[in-house]
Amino acid sequence: MLAGGLLASFSVLSLLAYGYLAPEPEGVSRAAQLKEGAEGEPPTSKPHLVFILADDQGFRDVGYHGSEIRTPTLDQLAAEGVKLENYYVQPMCTPSRSQFITGKYQIHTGLQHSVIRPTQPNCLPLDNATLPQKLKEAGYSTHMVGKWHLGFYRKECMPTQRGFDSFFGSLLGSGDYYTHYKCDSPRMCGYDLYENDNAAWDHDNGMYSTQMYTQRVQQILASHSPKTPIFLYIAYQAVHSPLQAPGKYYERYRSINNINRRRYAAMLACLDEAIYNVTFALKKYGYYNNSVIIYSSDNGGQPTAGGNNWPLRGSKGSYWEGGIRAVGFVHSPLLKNKGSVCKELIHITDWFPTLITLAEGQIDEDTQLDGYDVWETISEGRRSPRVDILHNIDPIYTKAKNGSWAAGFGIWNTAVQSAIRVNHWKLLTGNPGYSDWVPPQSFSNVGPSRWHNERVSWTAGKTVWLFNITADPYERVDLSSKYPEVVKQLLRRLSQFNKTAVPVRYPPKDPRSNPNFNGGVWGPWFKEEERKKKSNKYKAENKLKQNKTKKKSNRKKGHSVDCLVSG
Repeated sequence: MLAGGLLASFSVLSLLAYGYLAPEPEGVSRAAQLKEGAEGEPPTSKPHLVFILADDQGFRDVGYHGSEIRTPTLDQLAAEGVKLENYYVQPMCTPSRSQFITGKYQIHTGLQHSVIRPTQPNCLPLDNATLPQKLKEAGYSTHMVGKWHLGFYRKECMPTQRGFDSFFGSLLGSGDYYTHYKCDSPRMCGYDLYENDNAAWDHDNGMYSTQMYTQRVQQILASHSPKTPIFLYIAYQAVHSPLQAPGKYYERYRSINNINRRRYAAMLACLDEAIYNVTFALKKYGYYNNSVIIYSSDNGGQPTAGGNNWPLRGSKGSYWEGGIRAVGFVHSPLLKNKGSVCKELIHITDWFPTLITLAEGQIDEDTQLDGYDVWETISEGRRSPRVDILHNIDPIYTKAKNGSWAAGFGIWNTAVQSAIRVNHWKLLTGNPGYSDWVPPQSFSNVGPSRWHNERVSWTAGKTVWLFNITADPYERVDLSSKYPEVVKQLLRRLSQFNKTAVPVRYPPKDPRSNPNFNGGVWGPWFKEEERKKKSNKYKAENKLKQNKTKKKSNRKKGHSVDCLVSG
């Protein structure tokens, strides 16, 4: 709680004293400033860990992937670090965040289906150890800034109860960037900005969230000592819809006719500037020389909201490469192979064991992780310990009409949505989601134009696809009919994974979640007292049923004896 007190003591005026936008001395470029080292206090032997998660950034939407959107900070940090060019996440928000924070696949936390909705009594299962909890055990100060989206219906689900010393951000998946309000449905609207466990009404001043979150990061770094290791999880809202950005960022993208793409570009430009300011603060306050900065998107871009995954296929929400292959890099003075490209297989679950190992922490022997320690793979260029990725098995997603056990050789029901990668091979079954390729020229018109999209007409009844992703990363040549034995092998692997799956957690809407019942704020609504009352009522009802059953059973036994006696 000391950290919270220190943060609370900072006034807005003190924050403005060093400003959101770090000063750029005359004649000195930002690139030159970022290159400069930082003199600070003697560092801790354990590295400072900074994980930056962008929201819905498309695979193409970074300068070094050929985008027309300029991202000089991301380009420079990636060029001086290690670019991850075979890096995978999940196709939506909650799944990626849950796998990052637990090191486990969705099938092992019950979050296989969709995302956690604001009105659902659901959250990341409380029996799962989280990354910040393990880092706290290793002596780290842990802070989260930004989007949570892992559930909040009970107080025990809140970020400060899951290992973070402080939390400043939103609980839901999206909301207005300025007002921080979110409507889930008509008459179901509320405020969604929190400081630790309480609504942050004091910050309801119309500030754009990307800049507001960056200021809080600067504030944390200024108030903390580099002598103590720190874990910063910065989960920006950008560039998720709604498409909003401060006016000045639109100026450089007037040439983009498509309004969604132009707004998206402005949002990404602001995000790039934010990353610059975070890096500048790490240097200014003495953390940088002993830090590890990881940058990742949580899923692929959404073309209808301005994102672009070209030349990959598909979009956010799909299991095609465009939905799950992400922009990612590691930047750190501690890297051995700086300025390199890593093409080894890496998944978002790998950050859990990798960061705990870097922190000299402990992973319980009985913890069944799906992630691997990939630090040597990234830093030294060694082979990845990972040879496969279960992208997901979703048993309640809309079944493919023509899927069957027969199509899956009696091994797997191909109506079920699933995807798996084993070495070079990738298998998809069921309905993988939006499957177009969306080239950059699709955004040349005022509105998204499907005339420029490359579409594929499937043969009737198709529910299995096989690709050699190494040779065909754009998923243009389906090899399922050519290599049926490979299909069978991957279906068997899917079946093996499925045997370890826990039941899906996707409860129905709870009307008590309405912010109108909670002071106009989205927040925990499930009271422990109510749970105990329900539990006691359930036990009493069960006991009554058991007694009735017992009496009936005794009467039946008595009747049977009478018959025997009379006979």
